[in-house]
Amino acid sequence: MRAAFSASRCAGAARTNLRVGVQRSQARQLSARAAGGPVAPPTVAGSDNSSSGQPSWTIKMLYDGDCPLCMREVEMLMRRDEGKGRIAFVDIASPDYSPEQNGGITFEQAMERIHAIEADGRVITDVEVFRRLYEEVGLGWVYAITKNKTVEQLANKVYDVWAKYRLPITGRPDLAVVLQEKKACGAAKDGSSCELP
Repeated sequence: MRAAFSASRCAGAARTNLRVGVQRSQARQLSARAAGGPVAPPTVAGSDNSSSGQPSWTIKMLYDGDCPLCMREVEMLMRRDEGKGRIAFVDIASPDYSPEQNGGITFEQAMERIHAIEADGRVITDVEVFRRLYEEVGLGWVYAITKNKTVEQLANKVYDVWAKYRLPITGRPDLAVVLQEKKACGAAKDGSSCELP
Protein backbone atom coordinates (compact mmCIF):
# COMPACT_ATOMS: atom_id res chain seq x y z
CA MET A 1 0.00 0.00 0.00
CA ARG A 2 2.84 2.35 0.89
CA ALA A 3 4.63 1.63 -2.39
CA ALA A 4 1.45 2.41 -4.35
CA PHE A 5 1.01 5.67 -2.45
CA SER A 6 4.66 6.61 -3.05
CA ALA A 7 4.38 5.79 -6.78
CA SER A 8 1.22 7.83 -6.98
CA ARG A 9 2.98 10.79 -5.35
CA CYS A 10 5.91 10.49 -7.79
CA ALA A 11 3.54 10.36 -10.77
CA GLY A 12 1.70 13.39 -9.42
CA ALA A 13 4.97 15.27 -8.97
CA ALA A 14 6.02 14.40 -12.53
CA ARG A 15 2.70 15.71 -13.88
CA THR A 16 3.10 18.89 -11.81
CA ASN A 17 6.67 19.41 -13.06
CA LEU A 18 5.53 18.89 -16.66
CA ARG A 19 2.63 21.32 -16.19
CA VAL A 20 4.97 23.95 -14.66
CA GLY A 21 7.42 23.47 -17.55
CA VAL A 22 4.63 23.89 -20.11
CA GLN A 23 3.32 26.98 -18.31
CA ARG A 24 6.80 28.52 -18.23
CA SER A 25 7.23 27.78 -21.93
CA GLN A 26 3.84 29.32 -22.68
CA ALA A 27 4.70 32.33 -20.53
CA ARG A 28 7.90 32.88 -22.55
CA GLN A 29 5.92 32.59 -25.78
CA LEU A 30 3.30 34.99 -24.46
CA SER A 31 5.95 37.53 -23.48
CA ALA A 32 7.44 37.32 -26.95
CA ARG A 33 4.00 37.78 -28.46
CA ALA A 34 3.31 40.79 -26.25
CA ALA A 35 6.54 42.32 -27.50
CA GLY A 36 5.10 42.05 -30.98
CA GLY A 37 7.68 39.65 -32.36
CA PRO A 38 7.20 36.16 -33.71
CA VAL A 39 7.56 33.36 -31.19
CA ALA A 40 8.63 30.49 -33.40
CA PRO A 41 7.70 30.48 -37.05
CA PRO A 42 6.06 33.64 -38.42
CA THR A 43 2.68 31.88 -38.61
CA VAL A 44 2.29 31.71 -34.82
CA ALA A 45 -0.83 33.45 -33.47
CA GLY A 46 0.13 36.91 -32.35
CA SER A 47 2.54 37.41 -35.15
CA ASP A 48 1.45 40.07 -37.58
CA ASN A 49 3.80 38.83 -40.28
CA SER A 50 1.86 37.60 -43.26
CA SER A 51 2.53 38.17 -46.92
CA SER A 52 -0.64 40.27 -47.30
CA GLY A 53 0.28 42.60 -44.43
CA GLN A 54 -2.83 41.44 -42.57
CA PRO A 55 -2.47 39.77 -39.17
CA SER A 56 -2.48 35.99 -39.17
CA TRP A 57 -4.90 35.97 -36.24
CA THR A 58 -8.63 36.74 -36.17
CA ILE A 59 -8.77 38.18 -32.65
CA LYS A 60 -6.16 39.38 -30.18
CA MET A 61 -6.96 38.74 -26.52
CA LEU A 62 -5.47 41.05 -23.90
CA TYR A 63 -5.27 39.21 -20.59
CA ASP A 64 -3.76 39.65 -17.14
CA GLY A 65 -1.09 36.96 -16.84
CA ASP A 66 -0.84 37.62 -13.09
CA CYS A 67 -4.49 36.65 -12.50
CA PRO A 68 -4.70 32.97 -11.55
CA LEU A 69 -8.39 32.57 -12.46
CA CYS A 70 -7.91 34.43 -15.74
CA MET A 71 -5.01 32.15 -16.61
CA ARG A 72 -7.18 29.04 -16.32
CA GLU A 73 -9.41 30.37 -19.06
CA VAL A 74 -6.48 31.61 -21.14
CA GLU A 75 -4.79 28.20 -20.92
CA MET A 76 -8.01 26.46 -22.01
CA LEU A 77 -8.33 28.82 -24.97
CA MET A 78 -4.66 28.31 -25.86
CA ARG A 79 -5.10 24.53 -25.87
CA ARG A 80 -8.19 24.75 -28.06
CA ASP A 81 -6.52 27.23 -30.45
CA GLU A 82 -3.24 25.30 -30.63
CA GLY A 83 -2.05 24.94 -34.22
CA LYS A 84 -4.83 27.16 -35.58
CA GLY A 85 -3.47 30.60 -34.74
CA ARG A 86 -6.87 32.29 -34.70
CA ILE A 87 -6.23 33.96 -31.34
CA ALA A 88 -3.21 36.11 -30.49
CA PHE A 89 -2.63 36.09 -26.72
CA VAL A 90 -1.12 39.25 -25.22
CA ASP A 91 -0.16 39.39 -21.53
CA ILE A 92 -0.74 42.94 -20.34
CA ALA A 93 1.35 42.20 -17.21
CA SER A 94 4.43 41.62 -19.34
CA PRO A 95 7.04 44.36 -18.98
CA ASP A 96 7.10 44.46 -22.80
CA TYR A 97 3.38 45.23 -23.13
CA SER A 98 2.88 48.10 -25.57
CA PRO A 99 -0.42 50.00 -25.86
CA GLU A 100 0.69 51.21 -29.31
CA GLN A 101 0.72 47.62 -30.60
CA ASN A 102 -2.61 46.85 -28.96
CA GLY A 103 -5.22 49.33 -30.11
CA GLY A 104 -3.95 52.10 -27.81
CA ILE A 105 -5.31 50.21 -24.77
CA THR A 106 -3.31 51.21 -21.72
CA PHE A 107 -2.33 48.81 -18.95
CA GLU A 108 -4.82 50.52 -16.63
CA GLN A 109 -7.69 50.23 -19.14
CA ALA A 110 -6.87 46.57 -19.76
CA MET A 111 -6.75 45.89 -16.01
CA GLU A 112 -10.19 47.43 -15.49
CA ARG A 113 -11.98 45.07 -17.91
CA ILE A 114 -11.24 42.53 -20.61
CA HIS A 115 -10.40 43.81 -24.09
CA ALA A 116 -9.78 42.18 -27.43
CA ILE A 117 -8.88 43.53 -30.84
CA GLU A 118 -10.27 42.09 -34.03
CA ALA A 119 -8.07 41.76 -37.11
CA ASP A 120 -9.71 44.86 -38.63
CA GLY A 121 -8.62 46.91 -35.57
CA ARG A 122 -12.03 47.10 -33.87
CA VAL A 123 -11.68 47.00 -30.07
CA ILE A 124 -14.27 44.98 -28.18
CA THR A 125 -14.83 44.63 -24.43
CA ASP A 126 -16.71 42.70 -21.79
CA VAL A 127 -18.91 39.69 -22.62
CA GLU A 128 -18.53 40.27 -26.36
CA VAL A 129 -14.84 39.36 -25.94
CA PHE A 130 -15.70 36.00 -24.39
CA ARG A 131 -18.35 35.32 -27.04
CA ARG A 132 -15.89 36.00 -29.88
CA LEU A 133 -13.06 34.00 -28.27
CA TYR A 134 -15.31 31.01 -27.66
CA GLU A 135 -16.59 31.19 -31.23
CA GLU A 136 -12.99 31.02 -32.48
CA VAL A 137 -12.30 27.80 -30.56
CA GLY A 138 -15.54 26.03 -31.47
CA LEU A 139 -17.41 26.77 -28.23
CA GLY A 140 -19.63 29.55 -29.54
CA TRP A 141 -22.71 27.86 -28.14
CA VAL A 142 -21.54 28.70 -24.57
CA TYR A 143 -22.06 32.45 -25.06
CA ALA A 144 -24.54 32.33 -27.98
CA ILE A 145 -27.42 33.46 -25.77
CA THR A 146 -25.57 36.75 -25.16
CA LYS A 147 -26.24 37.72 -28.80
CA ASN A 148 -29.65 38.71 -27.46
CA LYS A 149 -29.17 42.37 -26.43
CA THR A 150 -31.17 42.03 -23.20
CA VAL A 151 -29.19 38.96 -22.13
CA GLU A 152 -25.93 40.65 -23.15
CA GLN A 153 -26.76 43.70 -21.02
CA LEU A 154 -27.53 41.49 -18.02
CA ALA A 155 -24.35 39.43 -18.58
CA ASN A 156 -22.31 42.66 -18.81
CA LYS A 157 -23.72 43.81 -15.46
CA VAL A 158 -22.62 40.53 -13.89
CA TYR A 159 -19.22 40.89 -15.58
CA ASP A 160 -18.94 44.46 -14.20
CA VAL A 161 -19.11 43.05 -10.67
CA TRP A 162 -16.41 40.47 -11.48
CA ALA A 163 -14.20 43.11 -13.12
CA LYS A 164 -14.57 45.41 -10.12
CA TYR A 165 -13.69 42.75 -7.53
CA ARG A 166 -11.43 40.29 -9.39
CA LEU A 167 -8.21 41.58 -7.82
CA PRO A 168 -9.31 41.10 -4.19
CA ILE A 169 -11.13 37.86 -5.08
CA THR A 170 -7.86 36.45 -6.43
CA GLY A 171 -5.87 37.69 -3.42
CA ARG A 172 -4.21 40.61 -5.15
CA PRO A 173 -3.91 44.23 -4.03
CA ASP A 174 -6.17 47.03 -5.20
CA LEU A 175 -5.73 48.33 -8.77
CA ALA A 176 -4.17 51.56 -7.47
CA VAL A 177 -1.39 49.52 -5.79
CA VAL A 178 -0.87 47.42 -8.93
CA LEU A 179 -0.63 50.59 -11.05
CA GLN A 180 1.89 52.11 -8.62
CA GLU A 181 4.00 48.94 -8.80
CA LYS A 182 3.79 48.97 -12.61
CA LYS A 183 5.05 52.57 -12.68
CA ALA A 184 7.88 51.67 -10.30
CA CYS A 185 8.82 48.73 -12.55
CA GLY A 186 8.82 51.00 -15.60
CA ALA A 187 11.02 53.52 -13.81
CA ALA A 188 13.60 50.88 -12.85
CA LYS A 189 16.73 51.78 -14.79
CA ASP A 190 18.87 48.79 -13.89
CA GLY A 191 17.11 46.46 -16.31
CA SER A 192 16.13 44.01 -13.57
CA SER A 193 12.88 42.16 -14.00
CA CYS A 194 9.97 43.33 -11.93
CA GLU A 195 7.03 41.19 -10.78
CA LEU A 196 3.71 42.83 -10.18
CA PRO A 197 1.61 41.90 -7.14
